[in-house]
Amino acid sequence: MLSGLLTSLRQSPAAGSATGDGTHYLFKSSLAGGAKQLTLSDAGLTVQATRTELWPLESIAAIRLSYRPASMQAWRFRADIETLSGQSIKIFSTTWHSISQMARQDDDYRAFITELHRRLASVHSSARLTAGINPVLYMAGLVVMALIGISILGLFVRALVTAEFAGALFLAGFGGWFVWQIGGFMRRNRPRGYTFDALPKDVLP
Repeated sequence: MLSGLLTSLRQSPAAGSATGDGTHYLFKSSLAGGAKQLTLSDAGLTVQATRTELWPLESIAAIRLSYRPASMQAWRFRADIETLSGQSIKIFSTTWHSISQMARQDDDYRAFITELHRRLASVHSSARLTAGINPVLYMAGLVVMALIGISILGLFVRALVTAEFAGALFLAGFGGWFVWQIGGFMRRNRPRGYTFDALPKDVLP
């Protein structure tokens, strides 16, 4: 029933996928929670979740864009929006359809985020724009990556010295996978600022 409701909403004129102009976005951030619909208008950003709220564009204080893979969907992005009064929302580029399906909404998400920034720029917003994860978490992640990398390298060298070539091959493969997966996450989520007219492409689908 909920899946059918989501499908009907996405096909209606109020859904971002239907209008294609980036003024609407509908997603379900968790399996247990309800769907959230976001609408951009001249009045501001309307958030429809458990209740409906209107956030004037001038009240938006900060936006953070990041790459947030999940176990069921590696290609997932997130936008954190905060207002001056402390209200906040997390917007994901994916949506839950069923217990086994998390679908990508790349085009709709990118269109909505782009339109939001365009409208904020048009009202000369002073919102703080950042990309990536928290700098403290990022530095902690780099330290952990370095320690794991040193450990893998040490085990690899030892395997070669003791002629354990199968183990060395396994470590080489694991090291490559580790760099590809974790290194990609860290590269995309490098903390930095950006401007309204130059959105960082590596934290958008």
